[in-house]
Amino acid sequence: MSFQKEFEERTGYRFQDKKLLVQALTHSSRANERHLGRQAANERLEFLGDAVLELVTSDFLYQEYPDKPEGELTRLRASIVCEPTLAFCTRELDLGQYLLLGKGEEMTGGRKRDSILSDAMEAVIGAIYLDGGLASAKEFIHRFVLNDLGHKQLFFDSKTILQEIVQGNYSEELHYELIRAEGPDHGKKFVVEARIGDAAYGEGEGRSKKAAEQEAAYHTLLQLKQQGVLGDGGNVCI
Repeated sequence: MSFQKEFEERTGYRFQDKKLLVQALTHSSRANERHLGRQAANERLEFLGDAVLELVTSDFLYQEYPDKPEGELTRLRASIVCEPTLAFCTRELDLGQYLLLGKGEEMTGGRKRDSILSDAMEAVIGAIYLDGGLASAKEFIHRFVLNDLGHKQLFFDSKTILQEIVQGNYSEELHYELIRAEGPDHGKKFVVEARIGDAAYGEGEGRSKKAAEQEAAYHTLLQLKQQGVLGDGGNVCI
């Protein structure tokens, strides 16, 4: 099975124009390395997909939360379509393994870089929109971006939520400890551990300390959920 067909199996969408899918998965580093020209990379599709994603997300939030004012809807939309959350959404698709990268990006961990993953997700949305129209793009967005928003909110608000939980339930303070930094300067990976007092909880990794801390907070919240510290309602429902 070709990698394109395998990716279609994961998404549940069959492209009529397979070239659009290849373009959506082609990073500029690959296009430059193979002298394919900028049109072969996914940047234009990313531009289009970003607009489609914002429209579909705005419509979803408007219908889903009729009592929320404009400011809250705007903040919620921004947290859904931001780089870390979109990169998080690509995990279900394992999008990174299907990307066409240049050798340099491949060697420096581009398949796991949030910026590349989120851009590719928007490019895939743009490609589906061109290939199958707004209805097809909307179905994809609802399935892979807007599904299980409570869980995603736990991720994109993880540090804030965890801070509030610790302040309300513990006498010790929350802090993040850098465990190690791996790789060359241009491709470092940071590993961070969340601690409540002296007790170690979730561990996270990322291309920046901030990203690693966010993931550590997220895994800590999952642990606290299992321990019954988090309730089943409100903003921390998962």
